[in-house]
Amino acid sequence: MEGLQDYDLLVIGGGSGGLACAKEAAQLGRNVAVVDYVDPSPRGTRWGLGGTCVNVGCIPKKLMHQAALLGSMIRDACHYGWEVAEPVPHDWKKMAEAVQNYVKSLNWGHLMQLRDKKVKYFNIKASFVNEHTIRGVTNGGKETLISADQIVIATGGRPKYPMHIEGALEYGITSDDIFWLKESPGKTLVVGASYVALECAGFLAGLGLDSTVMMRSIPLRGFDQQMASLVTEHMAAHGTRFLRGCTPLCVRKLPDSRLQVTWKDHASGREDTGTFDTVLWAIGRVPETASLNLEKAGVSVNPSSQKIPVDARETTSVPHIYAIGDVAEVRLFPLTVHGLRAGIHQPRTRGSLRTSLRGEGQGSEAGQLCEGWTPSLTPPLPYPQPAPSMEPLRRLPPRRGRPELTPTAILAGKLLARRLFGKSSVLMDYDNVPTTVFTPLEYGCVGLSEEEAVARHGEEHIEVYHAYYKPLEFTVAERDASQCYIKMVCLREPPQPVVGLHFLGPSAGEVMQGFALGIKCGASYAQLMQTVGIHPTCAEEVAKLHISKRSGQDPTVTGC
Repeated sequence: MEGLQDYDLLVIGGGSGGLACAKEAAQLGRNVAVVDYVDPSPRGTRWGLGGTCVNVGCIPKKLMHQAALLGSMIRDACHYGWEVAEPVPHDWKKMAEAVQNYVKSLNWGHLMQLRDKKVKYFNIKASFVNEHTIRGVTNGGKETLISADQIVIATGGRPKYPMHIEGALEYGITSDDIFWLKESPGKTLVVGASYVALECAGFLAGLGLDSTVMMRSIPLRGFDQQMASLVTEHMAAHGTRFLRGCTPLCVRKLPDSRLQVTWKDHASGREDTGTFDTVLWAIGRVPETASLNLEKAGVSVNPSSQKIPVDARETTSVPHIYAIGDVAEVRLFPLTVHGLRAGIHQPRTRGSLRTSLRGEGQGSEAGQLCEGWTPSLTPPLPYPQPAPSMEPLRRLPPRRGRPELTPTAILAGKLLARRLFGKSSVLMDYDNVPTTVFTPLEYGCVGLSEEEAVARHGEEHIEVYHAYYKPLEFTVAERDASQCYIKMVCLREPPQPVVGLHFLGPSAGEVMQGFALGIKCGASYAQLMQTVGIHPTCAEEVAKLHISKRSGQDPTVTGC
């Protein structure tokens, strides 16, 4: 075992949030270390530094989505005078190699950035020894002890396998594997109705593969359900098959190596079977907390979600240990708190570390409950800084909780580093975070769904403006625009503040990013109606919304 190494900040997890936090702290002149280790998937897939987004999430997903969009553009090309011989075959292997090479370049780029900022990187699997120290083990079994004054947990999550289903683990894959396949997945069954499930099924269908989605209940739970229905309608009209109200019972491998899936149709009560080349599980994710030995540090974990509860400052039940990104959740109940005495954190002294390593110095407050510690209260701070305003802490997160999104984790990580080492008091605001689901017809949104707005404010206090529109790009190519739809959810009282915006159509992410700024700043319907649109674009349709659902008028846009 190597000797103890000591740092101002230790970040556990080399994903988007962890790297952002580490680099920001290093910029502020602190001695920082990052530990990161990726266990191979059950399929054996491995990847490098950068976390889910870079390796098995946002980046490869968007690139394969783009590959699928190009296929539809090729079909449009003949309408614009291009002579394209049909059919145009797609080479999965060539695409996958190009995507994987780009991802590897990002892995290298992250390593170089850490080196440039003098952040020490350890490729080791970490587990806590005590509240200030972790033990890291390399792939070869070599151990290292690392301690730090402040520790940030940013380990993210991994896809969930349905372990109760026969053959699920042995024969299925997840999003950890799909982007690293060397050969085409062929006819694929995607189990789940999350955005991951629909995005994967969508680009597979767009690449010309047979794609089926098996969903137990509703699609895109937590999103606006009218928009979710339009998303799946468009997918179904463009080649994706949906098995609704069905759950898989078992997966068996046939002699020809294909997979036979048996499922139950809950509407009819009957069992049915189908044969596929690949079964992709997209049924949720599990936080990476089990192997951290968090109990050794006194960090509380929600036993049902396995996430780490934190307050508005990302603080866990231990005042100098923080959690950001997908591994964290809003603290809404009393927690076991370690290391608190009369509400004042006793900071570590350099001489106390060895005592703690021997298992002593574990204050008698360990195991006590911090009564009523909720997101609206300020936790004890392990560093000197001016007392911030209490007002931001009284703002509860949206009903869906903290969005599990890369940009959210990045900003939360940067702000945390600035509070710890830069004398800042700015908190992460998890309200009105925009996002986009990269299905074949993209769905972008920010703020509340219509259902959330009604539940929060009452139907009589909500006005919804909407429109069905046809993108100019769809006209000459004679594409179906039945599902291209925009919905703006406002409070009814003038000036009608916008509380939610939903856009289904081409380049939804690009459209939503700009409008998200306005909504973040408190834009009203009246202000948006005074905004001049850019013509001819899909985005300008947002600034032209004038028909409310309450009016009952036809919301179909006519003319240009």
